[in-house]
Amino acid sequence: MNAAACCAITYPPHLPALRRLPYFLSDAAAIWRRDPALRGGALKALEIILYASFWAMLFHRIAHALHALGLPFVPRLLSQVARFLTGIEIHPGAVIGRGLFIDHGMGVVIGETAIVGEDVLLYHGVTLGGVDDRPGRRHPRLGNGVLVGAGAKVLGPVTVGDGARIGAQSVVLASVPPGRTAVGAPARIV
Repeated sequence: MNAAACCAITYPPHLPALRRLPYFLSDAAAIWRRDPALRGGALKALEIILYASFWAMLFHRIAHALHALGLPFVPRLLSQVARFLTGIEIHPGAVIGRGLFIDHGMGVVIGETAIVGEDVLLYHGVTLGGVDDRPGRRHPRLGNGVLVGAGAKVLGPVTVGDGARIGAQSVVLASVPPGRTAVGAPARIV
């Protein structure tokens, strides 16, 4: 299977953005499930609200729904407020599946036409960015279960397959097949 054929996001693309709002609960659960720094005990659930990822995804889910409804200004305002509060910038047009966890999120940027699958882990300083201003898809598509290391840049309309891993500080300019690891600048498959 080639990298472009993978990465089926499990929700149908025609599903209204408003119905994706409850995915926020999966985002909170991803923090609970994936972060070993989260301590046990009675305050474990309360500690989740201290995570930048929690707030960034809450703002994004609301902004994305409003963006899909065609509202001007308000979705971008919400995304900028979230950026100010968390250091994580997610364009309201980005499509993000269930269970995204942005660990130590400062400096993360997710562009307008990016598509992020389910159960994805992004570390701080990750950029899912574009390389030009042509109309259409300009940003990456990440499959399900992808891990992107700290400071990595995934640029252009590339596809990162399900279960793939991107090493820290890598610069990905070409598609990565499912289950493979890409490292380096420019990234190469290892």
